[in-house]
Amino acid sequence: VQLQASGGGLVQAGDSLRLSCAASGGTFSNYFMGWFRQAPGKEREFVAAISLSGCSTYYADSVKGRFTISRDNAKNTVYLQMNSLKSEDTAVYYCAARTRYYYSGYAEHYDYWGQGTQVTVSS
Repeated sequence: VQLQASGGGLVQAGDSLRLSCAASGGTFSNYFMGWFRQAPGKEREFVAAISLSGCSTYYADSVKGRFTISRDNAKNTVYLQMNSLKSEDTAVYYCAARTRYYYSGYAEHYDYWGQGTQVTVSS
């Protein structure tokens, strides 16, 4: 499956942004989906994940209550709604797909990756 992330940009602290990740070349509803991010000089970290049906969602503590992950299987797209953005949210955001049907927050457990989209939050 190929993943294409979009929606990043430069925003001010407190603003909102919605990322999208469009999938092609596979059966999207068969993939557990996740969002990760990587800031300069730091390791890639888990942000959020969503089950195949969208009924279950998982979040890193740092974004819980501010970010919302969702998916539209009819559009082969997963979203990340980011509210109340902080400067520490600045990173390249990646969407990823996992062929296993259960949750993991480890990047090495995801099989397919998008190219990343830059999010910069100015304070």
